[in-house]
Amino acid sequence: MTPAGATPRPARVAVHAGQLIQPVPGGIGRYVHELVRALVDAGTEVVPFAAGDLTGHLEAGSPPVDLGRPGPPWRYVLWHRLRRPRVRLPVDVVHAPSLAVPPVAGSALVVTVNDVAFLRHPEVFTRRGVGFHRRGLDLTRRHADVVVTPSEFVRRELADEGFDPDLVVVAPHGASSPRPADPARHDALLARAGVEEPFVLAVGTVEPRKNLGVLAAAVGRIRRRRPELSLVVAGPAGWLEVTGIDGPEVRRLGRVDEVTLDALYRRAVACGIPSLYEGFGLPALEAMSRGCPLVVAEAGSLPEVTGDTALRAPPHDVDAWEQALEAILDDRTATGERASRARDRAAGFTWARSAEQHVAAYGRAMQVRAEGRP
Repeated sequence: MTPAGATPRPARVAVHAGQLIQPVPGGIGRYVHELVRALVDAGTEVVPFAAGDLTGHLEAGSPPVDLGRPGPPWRYVLWHRLRRPRVRLPVDVVHAPSLAVPPVAGSALVVTVNDVAFLRHPEVFTRRGVGFHRRGLDLTRRHADVVVTPSEFVRRELADEGFDPDLVVVAPHGASSPRPADPARHDALLARAGVEEPFVLAVGTVEPRKNLGVLAAAVGRIRRRRPELSLVVAGPAGWLEVTGIDGPEVRRLGRVDEVTLDALYRRAVACGIPSLYEGFGLPALEAMSRGCPLVVAEAGSLPEVTGDTALRAPPHDVDAWEQALEAILDDRTATGERASRARDRAAGFTWARSAEQHVAAYGRAMQVRAEGRP
């Protein structure tokens, strides 16, 4: 039994893993995959569920539950418009790791709000996407017992949107431990990908919010003095048209596997993240853990995540991005010192720690549900 006044610890948690079977799982897919594994390692029984077959998408957790038809997007439409069909599973908590918010029966509900970019920059989303996420945020406000966010920045954003700060738990993402360096293997992986050094790296789904045109423009200017430099973009195409990344300075790889991505981080002269808005920014943490020099936008959660380990530039200021990249190329001593601090800082972000923070959020949600708090 849980002592009076103590936060209970959940025995079984159902995690909606539908993002993993989407054409572009993106950062949320990575979050789901790593979180499920870390929760299991922490001793929590996890029941993944989705409206579809999760076979081969998760290595951890109990056998996944297939909710059957209808699949996405129609199931999500029904969840959001009619609050049907309910998710009925023998678990303590149902966790929605995105704003596809299921109606639940008999369990506490936890929802992760990764960001509210759709409110701050609706112009970089489809009209349908804005409507879907607005509805999901409203349902979260009304039905979630506890909300999880990946950063203090998003927690403040939710407070501005009327959420009770006492019911918002910050659980930052983690960085998987890098593989030991293997220069010969890195050479082979880059050659297979058709990548020549030196290059600046950008990682993530290619969509307007990532603001990659600014980074490409900055690299294009530097190429006038350093014609060997290129921009390598690793990530699948997302939604809406992205302009400014079709020049000779850009090499687009599409989705790459983990070992190739590791090699890219280790060999890049810099990683650039010019996003208009990020709720966390996993590529920043991945770059930090490998000592890859970083330039990030002065926007969203990126300054919070990187601290003093990255150079910063306004998202739309090509001059500032050019100068920051040149500073990395020119001053290897200062760049090396920042890289060392970055590794140390990244070591504090682990999926094990994130899992424990999620478990605390689940227990808090059970407590709120038991108290019948509106």
